[in-house]
Amino acid sequence: MIRRSLLSGGLALLASPSLAQSNGIFNVRDFGARGDGVTLDTDAIRSAVKAAHAAGGGTVLLPAGHYLSFSVRLFDKVTLWLGEGCVLEAADPDIHPGAYDLAETDWPEQFQDFGITQFHCSLIYADDARDVSVIGRGLIYGKGLRREDPGARWHGVKDWQPGPRLNDPKEQAVQGQGIRAIGFKNSRNVLVRDVTILQGGHFSVHLLGCTNTTIENVTVDTDRDGIDIDCCRDVRLRDCIVNAPKDDAIVLKSSYALNEKIVTENVSVTGCKTSGFAMGSVLDGTYRPSDYRSTDGIGVLGRIKLGTESNGGFRNILISDCQCDSTRGILMGVVDGGVLEDVLVSNITLRNPVNHPLFVRQAARLRGPKGIVPGACRRVAFSNIHVTGADGRYPCGVAGIADAPVEDITFRDIHVVSGGGGTADDARRDVPYRRETSLEVSFMGTLPAFGFYARHARNLSMRDVTFETTAPDARPAMVFDSVQTARVTGAPAATVRAVKSSGITLDGKSV
Repeated sequence: MIRRSLLSGGLALLASPSLAQSNGIFNVRDFGARGDGVTLDTDAIRSAVKAAHAAGGGTVLLPAGHYLSFSVRLFDKVTLWLGEGCVLEAADPDIHPGAYDLAETDWPEQFQDFGITQFHCSLIYADDARDVSVIGRGLIYGKGLRREDPGARWHGVKDWQPGPRLNDPKEQAVQGQGIRAIGFKNSRNVLVRDVTILQGGHFSVHLLGCTNTTIENVTVDTDRDGIDIDCCRDVRLRDCIVNAPKDDAIVLKSSYALNEKIVTENVSVTGCKTSGFAMGSVLDGTYRPSDYRSTDGIGVLGRIKLGTESNGGFRNILISDCQCDSTRGILMGVVDGGVLEDVLVSNITLRNPVNHPLFVRQAARLRGPKGIVPGACRRVAFSNIHVTGADGRYPCGVAGIADAPVEDITFRDIHVVSGGGGTADDARRDVPYRRETSLEVSFMGTLPAFGFYARHARNLSMRDVTFETTAPDARPAMVFDSVQTARVTGAPAATVRAVKSSGITLDGKSV
């Protein structure tokens, strides 16, 4: 049962319509909302939003209560305030009379899936708005939202035809369904603060093409994506808790969803906690382990990631002072032709990562317009990172491709404790090479190093790094395969192997 608490006395004073409107507060109950968890309050909430917008801006208040609703679209200078004790539940169109706003049909989603392109089919959303906010200590419960994508991931240029339409019959069939809790598209000066989201649909909080955004003190406990930042600039994501066992917790993207290449840049992710526990167990405080096993058989996700879609690339990204517990660690790279550069990851604690704690990946999936070529990963720095409980099969690493190596990657003050257990056969293992692949690196399997593995890279720097195992391991600590220049210093008792590489040094001595 979802608990409700009484609205604080200060908010209760706003019950009078005249007092509320004089203070720029538009209480949805004054517009007919029941808040009983049974009656659909969509029309009342929408009416309050329209009144606030018509007044030149204002705050739409949902006081304590349980509100059932379909899509609510915000407009310029409108704040949606979920008061203490408020539950806003996403209605289920298969049960309740009504539907979510129809998905956009501006252009066919050629290079990414349905959900990345479509925003109007959200519970709360804005499109081309300014100064919009969702705030308050209420709960958004996405019970009636879809969590699976309806259409093919990539229709391809060959399927394109002019005119507004959805490409896939499966996409057409889900018109009227909702897929995310909060979505902002092409908007400026966006604030999401203090809210809690349970079961947020395919995407809990999703930004596309937004500038000057703050997401602060938000808690997300869901079974798909937590917070997605796509084609955005000047974004501050801080002090958030995101539990997402079945998908990414915090993910930066630079897709082709706006029909052009747009760099995601000037983004900071600070003071956040991510995890892969069972959905709902962070909110109820039990932190139960999730039994989810992904298609690659490894387990939960819940990680911080850059680059699922990477047409535009990434620039000036900071990830700092974060904690990651029982997730897939931190993964970044480009696979769709963009450039990832000037990324700093610092002051991170990772506990029990289920695969590679830290990894940079360059590949050539090249899902984009014709003529796209491989991008680049360069100038990435990891510092002051502590990892415990790592799976011995999956060390930290970097992996480019022969025609686009990663370059100028720095690891400083990195300390990893893993389970070890690698065999002599593991040490001799020939790691699979795939040029055309997604960002995921699980296809490589158990790697021939227990601490760090690099392939197709240039100019690596590793200083004051330690890799320990809790069980004996027959593999070397580090393996450099097809690497040009790597300097390792301050790695006590490290064993290093170089294959088809040059310029590899350990404390100034050639390897």
